[in-house]
Amino acid sequence: MDVQEIKQRFGIIGSSPLLNRAITIASQVAPTDISVLITGESGSGKEAFSHIIHQLSPRKHGPFIAVNCGAIPEGTIDSELFGHEKGAYTGAVGERKGYFETVNGGTIFLDEIGEMPLGTQARLLRVLESGQFIRVGSSKVEKTNVRVIAATNVDVYDAVKAGKFREDLYYRLNTVPLRIPPLRDRKEDIYLLFRKFASDFTDKYRTPPIQLDEGAQQVLINYSWPGNVRQLKNMAEQLAVLERDRTITAQMLLNYIPAESGRSNLPMRLDNQPKEDFSERDLLYKVLFDMKRDMVELKKLVAEIIEHGGVSPTYNNTQAISQLYRDIEIPHQETQLTIQQPVTVNNNTKDPFNITPHDEEVEESLSLIEKESDLIRKALKKHKGKRKLAANELGISERTLYRKIKELNL
Repeated sequence: MDVQEIKQRFGIIGSSPLLNRAITIASQVAPTDISVLITGESGSGKEAFSHIIHQLSPRKHGPFIAVNCGAIPEGTIDSELFGHEKGAYTGAVGERKGYFETVNGGTIFLDEIGEMPLGTQARLLRVLESGQFIRVGSSKVEKTNVRVIAATNVDVYDAVKAGKFREDLYYRLNTVPLRIPPLRDRKEDIYLLFRKFASDFTDKYRTPPIQLDEGAQQVLINYSWPGNVRQLKNMAEQLAVLERDRTITAQMLLNYIPAESGRSNLPMRLDNQPKEDFSERDLLYKVLFDMKRDMVELKKLVAEIIEHGGVSPTYNNTQAISQLYRDIEIPHQETQLTIQQPVTVNNNTKDPFNITPHDEEVEESLSLIEKESDLIRKALKKHKGKRKLAANELGISERTLYRKIKELNL
């Protein structure tokens, strides 16, 4: 049976090469008994391909059942799949056959296989390898002959690396991978599918036929369709029921498209562009420049305090000390800083504080603790040990001065 015949038999619409490739793989693997892992986004039609594989296989006269693993609670999924004995757990008033027992000789489709608990995955692996399983609450080994077709809308290999899916089960299921293309990769099929769905729903609800103008067709084709065929079908049903004007314009169509869908058309950064976060880099530069500026200001302030000693008509020591207490937090360890243009005292002049540049690079201790101790000693000496007067001179409270004397062992 060729691709076109399969499309006509199962009602598949589209001529996309990706779709044709998926149908070809399904028809080739159908006559065998090997497991198939169908991957694709939600709403892309994975279950339809499981029916194709089953109907084209030697098991087509056997039972077929589709099980959504994500919809069954973790505590009952083992019972649903493998059955249980009477009294196996609270509420088990009688024995029950599981899906693998009732579908013996047929095909079971396990949708959302990535949501299956790890314990159930181990039981499933045993069924795939030996055809054996044990009911919940029983010790008797049962046999089954079931073909397993699994499907998922997530990357199972990522789940394997994250420890959420068994690696041996992944390779056992992934004997033949089958990928269903999303609707946005089948742009040539979008309008054909819409016409089919719109015709079906207008016949179902006995409403006049609807048609799209050119603008609406462009909106339909260029939309990303995150919900794939299922979303397109739902929108066609809404239009067939709600719109009184049977010629649909682009503006009318946009009313049925979620507002957040426009994000898909926004400009995106290409993979080959630099990946640095420029905002963080600029912020780091700004912090470094601010630190450098503050350090220069601190050097100037300390040098001014040293130069004028205790009392100076041109400089207010009290204001300087207050500025130090307000702007900086005194560190608990000394920090050695190298002055870019070292200075030395010119002893040949009458002014002992005449500072001139020196050719040799020297290191000056700018420890705030040392400077603070020196200033407190000078203030106490000046006022002959009277803490209140010394505190007023330094611009701090007497209690703070007392605490500093104890901390600095003065």
